Amino acid sequence: MGKKKPPRTTAVRELDRLDLPYSLHTYKYQDGGGTKVAASGLRVDEHHVIKTLVMKTDQGKTFLVLMHGDRQVSLKALARTLKVKAIKPCAPDEAQRHTGYTVGGISPFGTRKRLPIYMEKTILELPWIYINAGKRGLMAKLRPSDLQKALNPTPVSVAV
Repeated sequence: MGKKKPPRTTAVRELDRLDLPYSLHTYKYQDGGGTKVAASGLRVDEHHVIKTLVMKTDQGKTFLVLMHGDRQVSLKALARTLKVKAIKPCAPDEAQRHTGYTVGGISPFGTRKRLPIYMEKTILELPWIYINAGKRGLMAKLRPSDLQKALNPTPVSVAV
C-alpha cells in the first residue's frame, strides 16, 4: 500500500512557486482545538505553531496577523501600532471570502486577495515554525527567515 500524498492546496502550490524549503505535516484536526491540538498532534511546542488571524480595522481594512499559538493578540496594542481606533477579528465567512481558506486552515501563502501581513516579531527568533498550509490538519514546517523573505510581513510587538 503506497503512502498517501499530501494535498496540493493553493498554499502548497505557492510555497513551491516561491521555491521555499519546507516540509508538510498532518495531524487530526478538531473543531475548536486550535494550536494546542495541532502542537499535540505534531508533537511540538505550541509556541512554534503559528496561527494566521484575519482582522479588520474600524475603517474596514482587512489584514493578516501571524502569532505564536500560545499567545493572544492585544487588539489595543495592535490598534495603537496601526494608528487606528479599533481592530476586530473577521467573522469566519468574511475571513474565507478574503483568503479563500476555511477558518482552521488559513495560510498566509496563496490568499485569494493580497492582504497586508503583520507578524509578532519574536517569531523571527525561532529556528523553525509550523504554519497552516491551506487545509485543516495540514501544516508546513519552515524557517521564519524564509517566511520573512517570501511575504515581507511587518514585525509588530502585540503578543499577550
